[in-house]
Amino acid sequence: MTKALLAGACLTAAVWFVGAWGVGGASAAAPPKPAPDLLAEALAGPMAGVEDVIFAARPLGQDGHWYANFSYYGPDANRKAYREGGRLCRLNLKTGQVTVIFEDPKGGVRDPQVHYDGKKILFAYRKAGTDPYHLYEINADGTDLKALTDGEYDDFEPAYLPDGDIVFVSSRCKRWVNCWLTQVGILYRCGPDGRNIRPISSNNDHDNTPWVLPDGRLLYMRWEYVDRSQVHFHHLWVSSPDGTGQMVYFGNMHPGTVMLDAKPIPATDRTVAIFSPGHGIREHNGVVTIVDPNAGPDDQPSARAVNPRAEFRDPYAFSEDCILVASKDGILLMNGRGATQVLCRSTGEYQFHEPRPLMPRPRERIIPPRVDLAQATGRLLLADVTYGRNMAGVKPGEIKKLLILETLPQPVHFSGGMEPISLGGTFILERILGTVPVEADGSAYFEVPAMRSVFFVAMDDSDNAIKRMQSFVTVQPGETTGCTGCHEQRSRTLPPRGANLLAFGRAPSRIRPVADAPDVFDFPRDIQPIVDKHCVKCHNPDKRSGGVTLAGDRGPMYSHGYFNLMARGLVADGRNQFSNRPPRVIGASASRLLKKIDGSHNDVKVTDHELKMIRYWIESGAVYPGTYAAPGSGMVGEYVENQIKRIDVEWPAAKAAMEVIGRRCGACHAKRMPLPLSATHDVRGGLSRHMAYNLTRPEKSQILLGPLAAGAGGYGTCQAKSPPPKPGEKAPDVFANTADPDYQKILAAVQEAKKWLDEHKRFDMPGYRPYAPYVREMKRYGILADTIGPGDPIDPYATDRVYWKSLWYQPVVQ
Repeated sequence: MTKALLAGACLTAAVWFVGAWGVGGASAAAPPKPAPDLLAEALAGPMAGVEDVIFAARPLGQDGHWYANFSYYGPDANRKAYREGGRLCRLNLKTGQVTVIFEDPKGGVRDPQVHYDGKKILFAYRKAGTDPYHLYEINADGTDLKALTDGEYDDFEPAYLPDGDIVFVSSRCKRWVNCWLTQVGILYRCGPDGRNIRPISSNNDHDNTPWVLPDGRLLYMRWEYVDRSQVHFHHLWVSSPDGTGQMVYFGNMHPGTVMLDAKPIPATDRTVAIFSPGHGIREHNGVVTIVDPNAGPDDQPSARAVNPRAEFRDPYAFSEDCILVASKDGILLMNGRGATQVLCRSTGEYQFHEPRPLMPRPRERIIPPRVDLAQATGRLLLADVTYGRNMAGVKPGEIKKLLILETLPQPVHFSGGMEPISLGGTFILERILGTVPVEADGSAYFEVPAMRSVFFVAMDDSDNAIKRMQSFVTVQPGETTGCTGCHEQRSRTLPPRGANLLAFGRAPSRIRPVADAPDVFDFPRDIQPIVDKHCVKCHNPDKRSGGVTLAGDRGPMYSHGYFNLMARGLVADGRNQFSNRPPRVIGASASRLLKKIDGSHNDVKVTDHELKMIRYWIESGAVYPGTYAAPGSGMVGEYVENQIKRIDVEWPAAKAAMEVIGRRCGACHAKRMPLPLSATHDVRGGLSRHMAYNLTRPEKSQILLGPLAAGAGGYGTCQAKSPPPKPGEKAPDVFANTADPDYQKILAAVQEAKKWLDEHKRFDMPGYRPYAPYVREMKRYGILADTIGPGDPIDPYATDRVYWKSLWYQPVVQ
């Protein structure tokens, strides 16, 4: 049954806005211009025949992230990312009356999409008392509500496909945002009855707001940060409705904008989208922008802001001069100069979203499917690895192979940062699949596993990295696709050669695994033993050659060896930055560490196998742990929601130690005081908390050895300033010996931290048990048995592997 909203809920008003995007405004003394009646103009023009508009109404989400609006948060499943209350509404444009055609005061309603016949509405609905959204259909008059999908995962942002199927976004992918506390949704499709659900994306992070272009392709937002900044790359991509042919549509070379809710503009080849600034604004708010793709995906002037105020969402264009939008004010009509007219004003805590005209529309072109669901692989053809942007200095034939890596999904997240996966670098664990050959003409043709996110490192014949891909590619089962070069201009094709590609004259290469090396590296297990063998004899807490210790002793969050290698720039990582770096500037061959182990540094020369281990550890992300169970494991000062968890502030010993540090060290270190055990993410060399405290051997802590006299076993690098020494005399050491009561207070604090670590354990310690949310989600996915109790052992490395394998595409048996 339908019901009308209270009288006065809808108003008709006009607001004239003149922005700064090349449109001049009236001077302050000029009389105000009369507000245009945009609706009357539209109904006489591009909106002729439109009588009603469908939209959703719901309270705004509480999270500032544009994507955090469904399900629950990682640290606490009882904390929801949504707010209760939802309506599906129908606005009559002539009368201004709004009718509620469906409502659930404790549920949720979002993402309505009108069927091609104009009689049915597809939308996402969360029933009161349940967590997940599912897909539902309802008649436009509010009758015959029908569930299409069900289960424990969220299905949302659906769109009808011209062949009768449905594309939508779903958390059935069982992965979480690598830098926040909420779940991921990627692209799926299903039949008109909700059956035959399958993913058409493999993204580690979100794909959002799919919509069908007139040529039949899907236009959607893809968020990625494969070895580059996690907050800057959320751009428009396209693919066929079966997931084949995934390709950038606009913006992927230019960081800093989240491009959402893109839709075609009728009778043009342009689209309208929301450009949400920075890392995106809550509820998809941003700038209404028209995109012309004809100059290529990297041409920034091809995106024109219609109205530069970042407060609109969910545009639907009838023409470039007639666009429905939603905002905090309600449902609005916007013309091509940014003027707006309120068609229906929101009231109370419910705000309006996703306006779409209730009218029939033509089906888009149907693209025949190119998938073969019985195959487990697809094929990639690279025409010339040396052809592309930023490839200066790369000679023909220099690149001999491609290293194939796979980004690995994260089963849960609860910190908000990359810690402890890396130190300021990657958020993602990467698996080394192996290598494939590159022919003399720069071509390569090879198989890759279907529905897994892979990327490449171009290497020479000595396995030195020349160029690194900082995006990912997916092939569908049975798909053959490719590219012209390495970071090629998307608007250019390969120059004519007069001969066939060498690689295409043979069968596709199979990926050859890298022998005698793990596919997923773990620093304490795989790299620290090499460092112990060759480096620690000089770089240890006692000798500290060059002021550096590389021992595997544990600091508050990382081991001292890992922290120093990363913080002192011995690894040319380049991750968590912008992409398309010049050749040979990131990766193992550009890392100073390799110069330290080639025999030129104190005759330190590693074996060929040890060199391979270090090389491929760097190429696969230079990570600290090799398991996603590491967060929340034995870290004093871990991150939760991007905030330090200051557990030590309640420890009496830690309080006493900080009083001593302030009193005995403040005279010299007033501006750069040694930090407490849990403090900011600090990488300032010896004063960093990550190096000051040794939780393996507390008496070897730099916070103790620096002020301790050399004759008492310390470094003797800190001298007291009070009282001042007599002329010609050396100032006394801060601690003359270990019997000093203040020395003992600091030692007691570090011992207290060691005791805590020995109890709670880090991921690389015997008896470690993963953090409770990790166990909860692995049980939810069916990876761990529900019967596993709090004291039962769990191997996090094995558990991760079973989880990753459970996500692999399984061919459909005909």
